[in-house]
This record gives sequence, structure tokens and C-alpha cells, in this order.
Amino acid sequence: MTAAVRTRSTIGSISVTRVLIYGALIVAAVFYLLPVYVLLVTGLKSFQEVSLARMWELPRGLGLESFVRAWAGDEAKGFTGLAGNFANSLLMAVPAALISAMLGSLNGYVFAKWRFPGSNALFTAFLIGLFIPYQSVLIPLVVTLQKMHLYGSIPGLIFVHVVYGIPITTLIFRNYYATVPGELIEAAKIDGASLLGIYRWILFPISVPAFVVTLIWQFTSIWNDFLFGVIVTSRPNVQPITVALNNLAGSFVVEWNVQMAGALIAALPTLLLYILLGRYFVRGLMAGSLKG
Repeated sequence: MTAAVRTRSTIGSISVTRVLIYGALIVAAVFYLLPVYVLLVTGLKSFQEVSLARMWELPRGLGLESFVRAWAGDEAKGFTGLAGNFANSLLMAVPAALISAMLGSLNGYVFAKWRFPGSNALFTAFLIGLFIPYQSVLIPLVVTLQKMHLYGSIPGLIFVHVVYGIPITTLIFRNYYATVPGELIEAAKIDGASLLGIYRWILFPISVPAFVVTLIWQFTSIWNDFLFGVIVTSRPNVQPITVALNNLAGSFVVEWNVQMAGALIAALPTLLLYILLGRYFVRGLMAGSLKG
């Protein structure tokens, strides 16, 4: 009887602990989802319903007019929609994320498996790029892009984000490739595989977790960037969605329902990305966390 009582007591304590943990997680999830709730309910309201005192109230009716106007614009109110800028952000974020991930993969492979004199110092120099404030390089950045004839264009934005993405992508891949047994690389060398051959046939096929982490990280960072978007581009037809969202307000009156609808549209790609691939993001991070 004593053993049975102890077993029941242990099971009961575990159940209570689990309930408390899940309860805390639910509270945290609700807390972090409150901004999304405000975006959604405000975007579904008419302009007459929008007020600070009624911010938490549900809309009287379900209407998508605010989303349509945020997407297509309203010439009468003096603002353009986000449709073209949404496409600009896609044209910028997808290539920049892919290119920076590929370059980071190659760099990480070299730093992890092909040590050479000065490799540690060079890797440290790469990491310094993570800590350089964007604001400190804006003037030389603009001058460089002008000389390269990339200023004010989407290719210029892609170039900037690729360059600034190389330090973090290199770090992620270097830590991931450090977990690959060195004996595997040595065996490939004995078989006559070249530097690129080892990468192509051995490391690249097992790099899916690291690529998932890197692509999600880079796509999110690039999509949400505002500073480079507003500095590098000067014409509305080539600006990313973050800059267009800032310009969505009318000339005289800010229609908060349209602003909130536009903010939700701008956040939708990254939101869906983490909902669909969030589990793979965590797995990829853990896969490269054993060595560094």
C-alpha cells in the first residue's frame, strides 16, 4: 500500500507540474499574440469604429475593405497600395537569402574542415561584421553602390543584404559542419575527392537543417529591414514593403484600420514562415549546437 500511495503521489505531482507548465505556456502565447489580435480586429473595423477606448472590442461586422485599400491603395485619400512593394520585397528577400546562405555554407565548410594559417583570425574578422552598426556605414555604402551603379535599385538592396548576411550565415554553417566527423573528410581526401568535391558529395547533402535555419533567419531579417530599404531606394516603385507601409498614411488623416491591415499584410509572409517551418528552425539550431 505504501508503494502504491507513493506512486499515486508521484503521478499526481507530475500531473500538477505539467498543468502548471502548460498553463504558463498558454498565458505566454496569449500575451505574445495580443498585437496580432489588435492588428486583425482593427483591420476588420471601419474607420468610424477605430478608437483607443474600443481597441479591444470586436468589429461590428466582418469587412475586408481595409485590407483591399491597403493592398490596392486609394487615390482619393492620397496613398498607394502595398501590392507592388510586396512583390519588390519578394524579389529582394528570396534571392538575397539564397545567395547569402550559399556563400555562408561554403565559408563555413572551409573554416570548419580546411584549416589554414590565419584561418582563426579571418573567421574572427568575419564575426566582427555581426557587430558593425548599420548606421555607421551608410555614407560609404551609398557611395559604393553609386559607383557600382546599383544605388536606387532592387539589385543594390540584394547586394547589401547578401554582404551583411555573410557573417551570420558563415557562423551558423561553421558550427554545423564542426559536428561532422573529421574521419569522413579524411576518407574522402584519400579517395581523391577535391575541396569542392567533398562539399558537393558529402557535406551539401546533409546540410538541409542548417539551410533551413539560415534561410528562415535571413528571409525574416531581410523582409523586416527598413533602414537599408529607405536609404538605398529613393523611388516608390522599387521600395520594399516596410518603407511603403510607412508611407501608407494619408496626407491629412491617418486611417488606423488601413494602417493595421497593411501591417498585417506585411507581417504575413514571415508569420506563415515560422508557423509552417518553426519546428525545423529549432531542430536546425540544435543540430549545430554541439560544437562551436
